[in-house]
Order: sequence, then structure tokens, then C-alpha cells
Amino acid sequence: MREDVRGELSLSEFAQSVNLSVWRLCHIFKSDVGMPPIRYLRLLRMERARNLLESSFLSVKEIAFQVGLNDESHFVRDFKSTYGFSPALYRTHFKNNQTEAAHNSNGNKNNNGSNGTNPNKVQQELVRAAKNSLLPSIHLVVCMVSYLS
Repeated sequence: MREDVRGELSLSEFAQSVNLSVWRLCHIFKSDVGMPPIRYLRLLRMERARNLLESSFLSVKEIAFQVGLNDESHFVRDFKSTYGFSPALYRTHFKNNQTEAAHNSNGNKNNNGSNGTNPNKVQQELVRAAKNSLLPSIHLVVCMVSYLS
């Protein structure tokens, strides 16, 4: 699943490949992973989309296709329900944060010595993103821990 998030998941083929019934496969998968196979595939797709938004200049429509969703509006809705932002807004926030981090790492501080962000606003955005996420990504947890320490 991880290697090819673009492919359609056929539970019957998946179950047959491991010599289990569909019901038994779903039961075992959910007990081991914590969610049904379809939800897990959706999460993998959203994580892959997030990585593409952060690292590429592909359009939202191209990213949707890359992760196996041909309907852009369906992709935008899924992404927003997972991360709390539309893909375009997520990319904008990510790029702005990267620019700000680079600016601050060069030793440039604003007048009050802080990193230029409102700590309460950042914390509220992180909490909102975590609440809207099916499974908070490791990236979000690392950001929260680094922010709070």
C-alpha cells in the first residue's frame, strides 16, 4: 500500500493475496493498524500529498492525480478534513513558515526578540490541525514538541 498510493484498493484481491476472507483481513488490519484498510490508504494518500505540496511545484490537480484521486474537489475535501487547511492554503503556510525559519536562522529578530510569530496563534493553529486530523502526523507532533519546549 505504501509503495503505490495511486492504485485502487480492492479488498477482495488484497484478502486473496494473503489467503484471508475480506472480513478477517479487515478485522486483523484494524486491530494491528488501528483503522480499516480504506481509511489507512486515505491517510497514506494525504501524507503523500502533503509531502508533494511541501517539496514540489505541482498544481493541486496534479498532486491529486499523483496520489490516486482523479476528482480535485474530493481531494481538497479529504485534505482539508485531514489537515485543517485546503491544499493551496497548506502550501502557502508551509512556504511562509520555511521563509520565516530561514530568516530567523540568519540571526534576524524583530524588536521584541521573539521569532515574529504570535505564540498563542501558532499554538491554536497546531491544536486545531491536530483535532481535525484522523491521525496527527509525526511532523505535527514534532512541531508541537519543539514549539512547547
